[in-house]
Amino acid sequence: MRYLIISDIHANLEALEATLAAAGEHERVLVLGDLVGYGADPNPVVDRIRELPSAALIRGNHDKVAVGLDDVEGFNYLARQAIEWTAAALTPENRTWLAALPKGPIMVEPQIEICHGAPFDEDSYIFDDLDATRALRAARASLCLFGHTHVPAAFKLAAKGRNGDLQMLGPPRGSRFRLSLDNDGRYLVNCGAVGQPRDGDPHAAHGMLDTDARTLMIMRVPYDVATAQAKIIEAGLPEVLAQRLAVGR
Repeated sequence: MRYLIISDIHANLEALEATLAAAGEHERVLVLGDLVGYGADPNPVVDRIRELPSAALIRGNHDKVAVGLDDVEGFNYLARQAIEWTAAALTPENRTWLAALPKGPIMVEPQIEICHGAPFDEDSYIFDDLDATRALRAARASLCLFGHTHVPAAFKLAAKGRNGDLQMLGPPRGSRFRLSLDNDGRYLVNCGAVGQPRDGDPHAAHGMLDTDARTLMIMRVPYDVATAQAKIIEAGLPEVLAQRLAVGR
């Protein structure tokens, strides 16, 4: 089985379309949340995701706030402005669809789990070794895929290891980063953000998991940043949300 892994699209239609065009053959798509927020195309992005023939989806924190399932208390000023605009822009149909997205984590198959933030809390961030160790011990599957940080990352914990046996793999950088998944460990992987990378690389990020070959490829693709920026400015959203797309921050 080949899985396309996408997360943190954030209403960036240009990045999403470039990612889908570059993905190649796959049988299923895993969508790890935050379809909306920050960008200017919440409805086209939701419509495009809804068209995917075989997808496993979970919600992100921006999705929850956009549809009124959570408040904006934890959002900074820019995120708050963007999500308030998004909430007003969503069609009733797309609002209802987003509100029905399941809470993570969910099991995709016995050895694959997906979450937005962490397997112990859908809104928690995984940034360092302590976060990763806690997440790996909470995960139910040998491979846990997450998003939320907008930064590609990969960790491995030896099957019978102690906290000191945690390995950081990578960091994943460049247009292609290949992970070989062996049977002697548990993996925690973030394939990066489609619509708003924050690792200094503006290219859209996604993953391709091949369960037969036991490989996970993290890939980057260029997209029409200028058009995405122009849409943000035209919508009246803060200009810094457009500017950051060009620098991957």
